[in-house]
Amino acid sequence: MPEIHQSIAQHYHERTKYDPDTLASKNQRLDWAKQPVPFKEYKIGSAFDLKPYLQESLEPLAAQQEDAQWWQRLSRLLFRSYGLTARMPSMGSAVYLRSAPSAGGLYPAEVYIVSRGTPFLPAGLYNYQCRTHSLMLYWENDVWQALQDACFWHPALEGTQLAIVVTGVFYRSAWRYEDRAYRRIFLDTGHLLGNIELASAITDYRPHLIGGFIDDAVNDLLYIDPQQEGAIAVLALADLLDIKQNLSTGCTALPSATETNYPHVPDGELLKYFHRHTQIQPGVTGKLNLPAVKQEKSLEDKYNFPFCLKIPTATTPIDWGENLFNLELTIHKRRSTRAYSGDDLTFDELKALLDFTYQPQNYIEQHLDRTPDYFDLNLIETFIAVSGVKGLESGCYYYAPKAQELRQIRFKNFRRELHFLCLGQDLGRDAAAVVFHTADLKAAIAQYGDRVYRYLHMDAGHLGQRLNLAAVNLNLGVSGIGGFFDDQVNEVLGIPIDEAVIYITTLGRPR
Repeated sequence: MPEIHQSIAQHYHERTKYDPDTLASKNQRLDWAKQPVPFKEYKIGSAFDLKPYLQESLEPLAAQQEDAQWWQRLSRLLFRSYGLTARMPSMGSAVYLRSAPSAGGLYPAEVYIVSRGTPFLPAGLYNYQCRTHSLMLYWENDVWQALQDACFWHPALEGTQLAIVVTGVFYRSAWRYEDRAYRRIFLDTGHLLGNIELASAITDYRPHLIGGFIDDAVNDLLYIDPQQEGAIAVLALADLLDIKQNLSTGCTALPSATETNYPHVPDGELLKYFHRHTQIQPGVTGKLNLPAVKQEKSLEDKYNFPFCLKIPTATTPIDWGENLFNLELTIHKRRSTRAYSGDDLTFDELKALLDFTYQPQNYIEQHLDRTPDYFDLNLIETFIAVSGVKGLESGCYYYAPKAQELRQIRFKNFRRELHFLCLGQDLGRDAAAVVFHTADLKAAIAQYGDRVYRYLHMDAGHLGQRLNLAAVNLNLGVSGIGGFFDDQVNEVLGIPIDEAVIYITTLGRPR
């Protein structure tokens, strides 16, 4: 029996850690005959073709007829969020790359649009078909009230006409990553949420992130099989060009139960078992008025010793061009780097990366008078292993985003160790800097129950996507890593053992 004080989220995290002694025995050979197709198909429904509304050039929206402009904005929003950007040959079937990165090119996330009924989009349920860049209307009916009900009448849904629902198709990722796939599904969704946030800024929408909803109700609403696929994020989409639309926000992350009494779950079944136990059950009410949780210790106080070397990181923000032209171009050309040259970055480049990722008030969002939605960024910590940054000593640093400073906690060049920690991937060894996102899992569960595991990984993925786009804009290489030796990262870099490592982003000069 598992230890009684460990919740299912802690148990899952421990069970899916990679360890140097057991990794080889855990690695199954891939069965290419069973490779999942990363697209949904509908036998019946009516398609709304969005291709005619994609401009050849990335010029600002022309002054067009109202309906053409409306369709063009929605078309661009979906294309920049999750559209196809390239086709690559592969061992199995061809891999289509999308504007958001995905571990192994498996794309477990599906994007649905729920319409309340607009002059252009009838009320009902739509699936975004990225292969044809179209919306498939598969259920024409008024479902908005059911969505509101499932989301505890979240205020952001009161005055809006559209919502995006992101689901995860479990097997797409589990085919390759087995039970650990659950982590990657939420990291990938975080990348997508980062794209939706920025693509909305380009197209005059405002997404409001909703993490607290009755899972069964949203799954039923979308007519999906909860054994194969599950809703993982809802975004109310306010139209900033419609003055009647309500921009009010509310609490986005709601707690689930904390499960400590569970049987031994066999390997291969753990992912689905865990997902079921992070759900919010029907009949739970009043959760939107959560009391603010007092944090024992602010993240800004960490490693804040008088003798600790503190290096300011405030810098000039990246210029994304008029009408965010450069941002749109960057989303389109983003690729994960396959190999680094091992050459140094400059400290100014590292500062610019951190600034775009952690200081959103300096950017796109300033003219929209808001910052991006996260579930709870107070739970995520950032450590950076510096191997080759001109003007910055090698070592491991803690990054304090509010103080905008790096605090050195280890004095050493970790290149060799990083190669090992990243499962022998050369990306770890040849990167100039490696960013680690971590979280105190026990404290996070105390606040939000086991569901917090979803929030942590989506927030880390969202931060990772901002690092991605800033790096590509600066002509740097970047690649996220979701597979690493968990405990050894803490040990080698001096990160406290109660900090679970969630995600790694490598940065360097592309080879």
